[in-house]
Amino acid sequence: MLSDWARKVTHELRASIARALGGWGVTPNVLTVLGYLLHLPVLWALAGGRLRLGGLLVALASLFDSLDGAVAREMGQSSTFGAFLDSTIDRYSEATILLGLLLWFARIGGRVETVLIYIALFGSLMVSYTRARAEAVGMQCKEGLLTRLERVILIVIGLLAGQVRLLLWVLAILTNVTALQRVYHVWRATQANRNP
Repeated sequence: MLSDWARKVTHELRASIARALGGWGVTPNVLTVLGYLLHLPVLWALAGGRLRLGGLLVALASLFDSLDGAVAREMGQSSTFGAFLDSTIDRYSEATILLGLLLWFARIGGRVETVLIYIALFGSLMVSYTRARAEAVGMQCKEGLLTRLERVILIVIGLLAGQVRLLLWVLAILTNVTALQRVYHVWRATQANRNP
């Protein structure tokens, strides 16, 4: 999975930055909230049709957003609430990006794009929901093509390349494919438990 590879590759850099931030007294929860606030300029840029600027801002906000977990680990400040808050804010962040695109395409009459944004948002939420429900019944569920990191990378590339309709088609299809992959994973695991 790309997200696991990216975490390994950037671990040392994120750990160094995290130790510096922790030394300044910055807490993981503060970083989580600030990470979301950085998505508000993304909303402004995308809603105004400044799509490439939006792509740069998404990249910046996402890099900043990745530091809260690193600070929590490096400074021994991990908490159940912190993990919950981070996951919740991640959903808001992604929805904010898609809201910016929705406002822009609604303004210019992009009906196909508007529908694709709805489907992509629905699929993105279902990816998170299927994992949360699996974990609620005691199962790990990180399978699937499009975790949050992959979605963010695609969004940045699509916006910077000016290929927004293609980006939306890919998100609309693959988020829902990922959710179904997780449903299938949980089904197979529960069948294996029933029939050892």
